[in-house]
Amino acid sequence: MPADREPGTTVVLSPPPTPNGPLHLGHLAGPYLAADLAVRAARRRGERVLALCGLDDHQNYVLAKARQEDTGVRELRDRYAALIREVFDRVGVGHDGFTEPLDDPEYRSAVAGFLGELVEAGTLPVEEWRTPVCANCPGIAHHAYVSGRCAHCDGPSGGGTCEGCGSYTPADALVEPSCTRCGEPATETRTVTGPVLRLEEYREVLRDVWYRAALPPRARELVARLLDGPLPTVPFSYPTDWGIEADGFPGQRVDVWAEMGLGYLHTIGRQLQPAATGLAEHVKAWDGVDSVWTFLGLDNAFYYLALFPALFTAAGVPQRVHGGLVVNEFYRLDGAKFSTSRGHAVWAHELLRQEDPRAVRAFLSWDRPAPHATNFTWARYRAATAGWDLGAGGGPDPAELARAEQALTLRTFDSALAARCLLGGSGGPPGSLLDVLTGGGSAAGT
Repeated sequence: MPADREPGTTVVLSPPPTPNGPLHLGHLAGPYLAADLAVRAARRRGERVLALCGLDDHQNYVLAKARQEDTGVRELRDRYAALIREVFDRVGVGHDGFTEPLDDPEYRSAVAGFLGELVEAGTLPVEEWRTPVCANCPGIAHHAYVSGRCAHCDGPSGGGTCEGCGSYTPADALVEPSCTRCGEPATETRTVTGPVLRLEEYREVLRDVWYRAALPPRARELVARLLDGPLPTVPFSYPTDWGIEADGFPGQRVDVWAEMGLGYLHTIGRQLQPAATGLAEHVKAWDGVDSVWTFLGLDNAFYYLALFPALFTAAGVPQRVHGGLVVNEFYRLDGAKFSTSRGHAVWAHELLRQEDPRAVRAFLSWDRPAPHATNFTWARYRAATAGWDLGAGGGPDPAELARAEQALTLRTFDSALAARCLLGGSGGPPGSLLDVLTGGGSAAGT
């Protein structure tokens, strides 16, 4: 931060969960609990923090799930949204802003308006691009509507980014893409005309952001792969049946990840300057942001590493705001990856209805899958939590407390280390750092 600037706000983001299913422990042990710990610790240090999350309502996975269950999309979304909110409430994860696009016409209007402003300014040029399509199904193969193999790691991938390695995997980058709606290969192609963001034009900007930001090794591996060839051109709208209508492009909706980036411009701007209208005023409000940090899984890293920094720069946001990413790996259950689709999961809402939320927070912090994947078993959970004193007591050794304090800073975040330091003592008095771990005291957004 320049010496002539007053201390500003640190923004902490956790990607909005998609309401196409309930949260499982893998979700909770990943970005959501970790972000809450970091926010609580920062506030305890006296820092000004803005914690933001929401619901990813416009992912077409929501519509695909409703079709699979033969139910109304709004009914399904509301059912899972309620379970997501219940988990956050029970486990004490709070937010200063929680965006729900389906219930927020101002948000939807801002996203569509910002897209229009950037297209009109030429920042998002209108171009033709080709993509695989299914001969039997309408629209184009994208996100939930397409699957194939990642060209980098050869793992299975949907039409967005690869869960295994984080590579950008639109339909035209997948090996053997097929339609998930009817199961047929997506062998035909179609030309689409719409706004795009040419990431290659922001190569030097992104190189500078990546040089300055705090990134874990797996994110830096993705950076190296991105720099090894031309950076992709990312479409900002698709001919599809779900999402915010893209004004000026009949039959098209704003791509959900483009929406998320434009939505951050609005949400953060409006939080800092409630009277802001239009893109320029929202961007001006970002002058009050010192840094932006995101807690996420590797599968979302491309967007927060490349798409959003380039978009923010294109919109006029200062490059200095990019603080870093705190990335988690997969949390496994009895040796296999948590999977909503296969039902291989411990559902967070069910666990929190039965177990002490303080113990759940402490255990998931202690067992957090970072920097490596970890494995949940009931035997480990019972054995660990049975030996912890989560109430008032003398507190940990001062040296261990100092290590825990450092482990809960954004740049060196390591909740597992903090938990091991704090849980090795005899609890701690009310207001101690142990409250950050267990959810005592005030949370973000309260």
